[in-house]
Amino acid sequence: MSELKRTLDLKDAISIVAGSMIGSGIFIVSSHIARDTNSAFILILIWILAGFITMLGALSYGELSSTIPTEGGQYIYLKKIFSKKLAFIYGWTLFLVIQTGTLAAVNIGLAKFLGLIFPVISSSVKLIEIGNYSFSAQQLFAIFSVLIITFINSRGIKEGVFVQNIFTLTKVISIIAIIIVGIFFGFNMETVVSNFSLEHNHIDWNFNTLKIISTSIVGALFASITWNNVTFITSEIKKPEKNIKKALFIGTMLVISLYFLLNMIYLTNLPLDLIKTSPEDIVVAQLMKTIFGAKALKIIAVVIAISAFGCANGMILTGSRVYYKMAKDKILFRSLAYIDRKTKVPQNSLWLQCFWICILIMWGNYAQLLDYVIYSSVIFYAITIWGIYKMRKMYPKKENVYQVPSWVPITFVVLASVIIVSLTIFKPVYTVPGLAITLLGLPVYKYWNKKPKKAYKV
Repeated sequence: MSELKRTLDLKDAISIVAGSMIGSGIFIVSSHIARDTNSAFILILIWILAGFITMLGALSYGELSSTIPTEGGQYIYLKKIFSKKLAFIYGWTLFLVIQTGTLAAVNIGLAKFLGLIFPVISSSVKLIEIGNYSFSAQQLFAIFSVLIITFINSRGIKEGVFVQNIFTLTKVISIIAIIIVGIFFGFNMETVVSNFSLEHNHIDWNFNTLKIISTSIVGALFASITWNNVTFITSEIKKPEKNIKKALFIGTMLVISLYFLLNMIYLTNLPLDLIKTSPEDIVVAQLMKTIFGAKALKIIAVVIAISAFGCANGMILTGSRVYYKMAKDKILFRSLAYIDRKTKVPQNSLWLQCFWICILIMWGNYAQLLDYVIYSSVIFYAITIWGIYKMRKMYPKKENVYQVPSWVPITFVVLASVIIVSLTIFKPVYTVPGLAITLLGLPVYKYWNKKPKKAYKV
């Protein structure tokens, strides 16, 4: 059977980390957070806290990837540290909810932005209506974008990473340009005083405030949650024991810095009420409209669409490698282990992933998908990072293997646990079903283990 090849360097790995993180979330979720919190101070506090949690996670995964530098990322960490069963349940949830749910939301976001240019691509343009169910032009375009990106990545890893590098560079430059524009053309002292005045930011630090922060942080975490994707393609990165931890640190630090600065631009250019009521929740579009007028909307829509496309490309490329690895371990359809001899990519895994993303796009909306994705993601992040302490006993420290300070994993686990409990209590409609999907993996795993194992031939 053909195997995956090591063709990617540190630059490519950083591009995958940053490119997979920067999608549509940073341009949308601040509007959701502003409505939930009604406070500029809490809004920026949530982004700082989300950045802190993200960096703790990325540092922790630096140690995991350095100690276990093999293909499959989080799936293989859970398998080697805990058990094959837990690893399967993670892979199962990744496919049904985490990776594909994120991709569904990102591509819906992509369609939202292009809808600013082409009004026909709108959630209000209904193509099918049957009872309470409707299917819009926005959803149709989102499906089309998933098909295009999957096709690009089916042609080969070099093609996928080339597209990734171009789009990552473009969107980083674009965000920096937006920040510069906001500083020199849109800064408004009256807005700053209004947004950050004590009158508008009187905060009672009580249970209700903590509840608001712990549930509203979902959007900010969603905008950063995919930093681990680079670990999925370890077998295609040169010197993974060194390059992955470097890529995680550099890529994550770059993104959370840009996120903080961009939100400060929102809050120093736009009154909080305008952030809360941004059309289609696209805050950056409201920003550009306020500074340059309606003519700027089309330009910013293109910029953000590029960002969303690049994010989706990175995630489609990396996610398929996990299902490929599961198939190699004989706990998923064996045909998913197929590597095309010419392109050297897991074709069947790519297209099955594409199919399920399209189903999720047809079924859910952007806000619902956020809650499903974050809840399941944070649970498995917490379990995996807690496993670092067990891993250190299982794998004696080797020379040059990176080890994160011990307070980092436990701090991540504590903060993640608070978010998990809060979402379980206060958003059960969208989070408990995600947990049910995860637990459904138990009987499925039992079924796969009972199936006769046949050798797979290419």
